[in-house]
Amino acid sequence: MKNNIEAFLDLVKERNGHEPEFLQAVEEVAETVIPYIIQHDIYYGKNILLRMVEPERLLSFRVCWVDDKGEIQVNRGYRVQMNSAIGPYKGGLRFHPTVNASILKFLAFEQVFKNSLTTLPMGGGKGGSDFDPKGKSDNEIMRFCHAFMTELFRHIGPNTDVPAGDIGVGAREIGFLFGMYKKLNNEFTGVLTGKGLSWGGSLIRPEATGYGTVYFAQKMLETRNDTIKGKHVVVSGSGNVAQYAAEKVLQLGGKVLTLSDSSGYIYDEDGINEEKLKFVMDLKNLKRGRISEYIKSYPKAKFIEGKTPWEISCDIALPCATQNELHENDANLLLKNGCICVSEGANMPSTKQAISAFHKAKILFAPGKASNAGGVATSGLEMTQNSLRYKWTREEVDNKLKDIMTDIHQSCIQYGQEEDGYIDYVKGANIAGFVKVADAMLAQGIV
Repeated sequence: MKNNIEAFLDLVKERNGHEPEFLQAVEEVAETVIPYIIQHDIYYGKNILLRMVEPERLLSFRVCWVDDKGEIQVNRGYRVQMNSAIGPYKGGLRFHPTVNASILKFLAFEQVFKNSLTTLPMGGGKGGSDFDPKGKSDNEIMRFCHAFMTELFRHIGPNTDVPAGDIGVGAREIGFLFGMYKKLNNEFTGVLTGKGLSWGGSLIRPEATGYGTVYFAQKMLETRNDTIKGKHVVVSGSGNVAQYAAEKVLQLGGKVLTLSDSSGYIYDEDGINEEKLKFVMDLKNLKRGRISEYIKSYPKAKFIEGKTPWEISCDIALPCATQNELHENDANLLLKNGCICVSEGANMPSTKQAISAFHKAKILFAPGKASNAGGVATSGLEMTQNSLRYKWTREEVDNKLKDIMTDIHQSCIQYGQEEDGYIDYVKGANIAGFVKVADAMLAQGIV
């Protein structure tokens, strides 16, 4: 078994040796899925995982735009169309200086499994640019988004590829992107998700990733006859996912102690209540400020510069910032301080060594492809509403989101429960996601 896994990974490394994030994502999947493939003749000998790790299409293009000083700027744009076996490509756009082919391939690969887990008919894709929205005026962002879409538009469509937002791409950016797509194609269609409510968006979509992450944590705790109520919760990040994860924790009776950004984290021993969370939302969403400004309004809190919040004692940890933010030392600190549950709100925020530590300690641990799938699930619900020319109520969408997260949790148990009763959610999510896509690929032949 070990030789089979190593041989597969050696081949992938030979082709993608300069892409560490992508290789990390593939290795995690291979270690759990290849043993399953070998045990099931229907998949064995078909090189099906090798076909999954190779994008169906990887697009790279130049984006030229003019800044407020009249100077021409040049960025790189990307779209990775990873797998369309079960539906049109679906996945966000990320605008951040760190964006490159490796990061987008890892995100697109994860997206294939995540979208499969939702049970909705969506393939996997991801895209973005090394453009940095921070410090840019609204007009500069508009010009960049319009320039970006003048190339991307020819490769996407409601039945081909449906992008959404991600880091650096919120409601403002989606609006500018959609406006240019609509102009170029002369049609109003559901080609982007995360749209405004007045022009095709869905209720609960902004909240969905954060809410879903907490719903999944709640489901994990229920397997041990426990609940979020009364628990101390540490959250990283302070963007969309972190904000709504914190909101749902409060609604379920938990106490949120931290939030963070790239400058450091705040620790509020009294808890970040609804009033304080509203302040953070205004600070980050409207004023686009830094989390350190929190202590000016709430001086009892502390700001710890340049560090992540995993040193704070907690019952539950929700990493909601970015990939590889939680390392082995952080995992050991969390375990030492009594953490019993980790639910990933970001994509691959825990390193391989950190995940190993969680598994060794037998605590509840949910990988992002399962626990943060609520965002793309609700994007899928937005696509459905666009097709129907209809809008569901907030309660209807939230109930559908809860049902989807429950189904994902059940799939993880089906494929991840071990003989001693421990649930390996990584193994369960990987195999459950693989089976649906693999079956579709086999049915469609070698294409």
